Amino acid sequence: MSTRRKKEKPPFEPGLIPAPGELLVWRDNQHFDRWQDLACTLCGRPTPLRSHSGEPVHKACAEDWITANPVEARRGRFASDLTPKPKAKGQGDHS
Repeated sequence: MSTRRKKEKPPFEPGLIPAPGELLVWRDNQHFDRWQDLACTLCGRPTPLRSHSGEPVHKACAEDWITANPVEARRGRFASDLTPKPKAKGQGDHS
């Protein structure tokens, strides 16, 4: 008899904290919990999104919180993903 367990992922490393009014870059799929919506810690509505520390939060709520709390935001509660290094020459973002 085998039991399926949801594998707990450790929190992943955050990147830069955006300036107030700027957008978070959450491209990593670890921000999305496809199995469970939890109450957003800021607005209380259900969300499948998670911060780097696993805190349930809408991305827009996190961005609004950074704008409203710029000093406290520097502590890194919400941050963008680390910018991945291009794999090969010419494979990065195109300008």
